[in-house]
Amino acid sequence: MIKFGTGGWRAIIGEDFTKDNVCLLAQGIADLVKQHAAKAQKTDPYFILGFDRRFLSDKAAKWMAEVLAGNDIKIYFIKQVAPTPLVMYTVKKMEAPFGATITASHNPADYNGVKLFTAGGRDAKEDVTTLLESLIAKVDPQAIRRLDFEEAKAQNRIEIIDPFNDYIDTILGMIDTEAIKRRKLRIVLDPMYGVSKTSLQTILVTTRCEVMVIHDRHDTLFGGRLPSPTTHTLHRLRNTVVENGFDLGIGTDGDADRIGIINEQGDFIAPNQILALLYYYLLRYKGWTGGVVRNLSTTHLLDAIARDFGEECYEVPVGFKHISAKMEETNALIGGESSGGLTIRGHIPGKDGIFAASLLIEALSITEKSVSELLAEIEAKYGAYHMAEKNISFPSAQKSALMAKIFNRQNLPDFGLKIARISDFDGLKIYFESGEWISIRFSGTEPLLRIYAEADSEKSSTALCNIMTGYLGLE
Repeated sequence: MIKFGTGGWRAIIGEDFTKDNVCLLAQGIADLVKQHAAKAQKTDPYFILGFDRRFLSDKAAKWMAEVLAGNDIKIYFIKQVAPTPLVMYTVKKMEAPFGATITASHNPADYNGVKLFTAGGRDAKEDVTTLLESLIAKVDPQAIRRLDFEEAKAQNRIEIIDPFNDYIDTILGMIDTEAIKRRKLRIVLDPMYGVSKTSLQTILVTTRCEVMVIHDRHDTLFGGRLPSPTTHTLHRLRNTVVENGFDLGIGTDGDADRIGIINEQGDFIAPNQILALLYYYLLRYKGWTGGVVRNLSTTHLLDAIARDFGEECYEVPVGFKHISAKMEETNALIGGESSGGLTIRGHIPGKDGIFAASLLIEALSITEKSVSELLAEIEAKYGAYHMAEKNISFPSAQKSALMAKIFNRQNLPDFGLKIARISDFDGLKIYFESGEWISIRFSGTEPLLRIYAEADSEKSSTALCNIMTGYLGLE
């Protein structure tokens, strides 16, 4: 079964991520594209397709292109490995109704998958992916139409494109390059063996930053690490920053839609802090206006900053498609999530780690402050916010029992805090009167239970997580 979660379809290579399933998915997408074109009375449907550096990504992109071309859909095929935000940008720029990239983002190396995009360069919403799943279920594998990749190129059904310069120039046009040039920052970039090196290095060098790059070779095993920029995976980046006196370390996940930061002191800066820092910077130092959108597992520090500037903070379910939709609805200034993805008004309606890193560099240049100094300024104004997170794997047979226990409001554990309200619009979230909160939900992309809690100290937020895991019998 091909099912889409919060970040697309992801599966283990050789088990469910196979050539047969990729072609099955491609035929479903072809039927979706043609159905959309018929409703819009378009006779020339077209599709944007990209891929990252994972094992089989390049081949899977060609398998998908062959099926789409075999169904008389024109394919604009990005010529080289591409960050996910670059593919989304291209869908928006070329006004394509659909696009996709072959990636499993930050999942382990034995995974691959597909992210589907719709008009404007946004993540496909649930109604689209539900329809796609129903179309896939109707596909007869023996009736899948294919056209050889080289033959499709010769017939101009596949056209190779290179949108790199347009994407880079767009980002450079959105930041204060002159201020960055004056600051002359020294930066270490860790692509984590993913696809951000060319894009980010080009931006940094263009703005006269001194750049060192680590972990940039092509390694489909990602150096044996999870390609997700966390405090546990950025040890070498931290050491390089401290030992060589750099101003900043930037880590990006496998497809470059998320970032992790090491500050000048070698501290890992959590995505929540990055998002809050950038929102505060745009309001306080740039003088921009607008609300902020976050998912239910992201820091409430954003709420405090928004209130201080007379703005609104909007809470949505997990999945960046919900963030981008709410940003569009409310004309919010910025939107993001605790996993490290964010975007701002006027850019693509999806996560962009390359743009986020560029904006952070501008913030350091305009304010002439370090990351630690800006975060200290924010904490002095709004107090301390510390989040704890636990990701717990469990046998699939236990899922129904866990769900029953999680959603039993009459038998919740004693957290030692007075509950203000409870929400179950995406998993379960408990809001306490004193400002702390805890959320628990099943991952939409991995077989994991995710628990998040936030309080005014790391000890308190960790204690909340421990109480919940003890209650569920998952210690």
